[in-house]
Amino acid sequence: MASFDLPIFRAPMSRRTMLAASIFGAAAPALAKADNDPLERFLKKQLEGAAIPGMAIGVAKAGEVTLMRGYGFADIGQHRQVTTDTMFHLASVTKTVTATAIMMLVEAGHIDLDAPISGYLDFKVINPAHPDSAITVRHLLTHVSSLSDQTYYQVDFRTIGMDSPLPLRAFLTDYLVSGGAYYTAAGCFSSAIPGAVYDYCNVGYALLGYIVEKVAGQDLRSFTQERMFTPLGMRPVSWRIADVPPQLAATPYEVVDGRAVATPAVGFPDYPVGMLRASIASFMPFVAAAANGGASYKARILSSANQAQMLTMTVPSGLPSWVSGQGLGWMESNSHGKRLINHWGGDPGVFTAVYLDPVTTTGVAIFTNMSATPASKNAIKSIAEHLLTGPFA
Repeated sequence: MASFDLPIFRAPMSRRTMLAASIFGAAAPALAKADNDPLERFLKKQLEGAAIPGMAIGVAKAGEVTLMRGYGFADIGQHRQVTTDTMFHLASVTKTVTATAIMMLVEAGHIDLDAPISGYLDFKVINPAHPDSAITVRHLLTHVSSLSDQTYYQVDFRTIGMDSPLPLRAFLTDYLVSGGAYYTAAGCFSSAIPGAVYDYCNVGYALLGYIVEKVAGQDLRSFTQERMFTPLGMRPVSWRIADVPPQLAATPYEVVDGRAVATPAVGFPDYPVGMLRASIASFMPFVAAAANGGASYKARILSSANQAQMLTMTVPSGLPSWVSGQGLGWMESNSHGKRLINHWGGDPGVFTAVYLDPVTTTGVAIFTNMSATPASKNAIKSIAEHLLTGPFA
């Protein structure tokens, strides 16, 4: 579920062209206005050039959603069009929601970012290489906790086609506690001292979700629904595959031999990391608030100071070259000479991105239903830059 902004390479033209032909053999009605609308022409060019089956985009400014559109196919075989209500798997964009939930508890005085996580857990998490060095909440948020995903990527935690039956706590204790089913000192922790070295870590965000649950005394899913989604008017949003209406679900696609091939949805036990599903219409109020100092036109979920803290970037040792800064949940990367706050998400059959410009209070979200490719990464960057700067000519 990692969402690194990887370097861009050109995809072979013949492969991209073949895939585009297989998807766009029939013109999509959603693109019918392209000849009369410069934005439609631009987006159509990006969609077809990257051979993306379906895409939804949204723009917010000053706390209000100003633009939402759907393009292409939610399901190619059914010729079902993407609409602004089509629900996409958000993958690691989910981490921005989990981080915001943590910050809501910080704002309420229930969590101290620089306190050891041991005070918020009912089991011990200790790096065996540094048993006397505490891991803090801030360490987890900024990926410098010394927790490692090495074992995470070696063990198949997937449940194909459905939600994982493995409880979050069981996953975490089996992974992080000595004697657990997946625990190895070298595979679950790095040799670095906590706080010293950047190492993007999904397990760390799973632990953050569990901290929310222990501190708030309720499931992260119900906490976010009550404290975030409902006040902002975000409907429908789902943490579970089973709760997504089939008629709204975007079918995920992978590229196989130059063609888009449907792939089943995949469930993971670490749902705070990347299991959120939402439409562009339901997620844009969150994007609007994140870009506007923690408040949309409808509700405030964070103070402007705490939202600004989330978007304040540090440059820890070991930060990859494609990331220029790491905030609390949010990242920053260089794009054509400009630093942009963002978070990407990728899983089999899905590629998503959210970009923020707090100076202009502009937020952009782009959801697609195909695994990331070099061409689609380039397209998403171009679309984001175009939508952030406007006007759409």
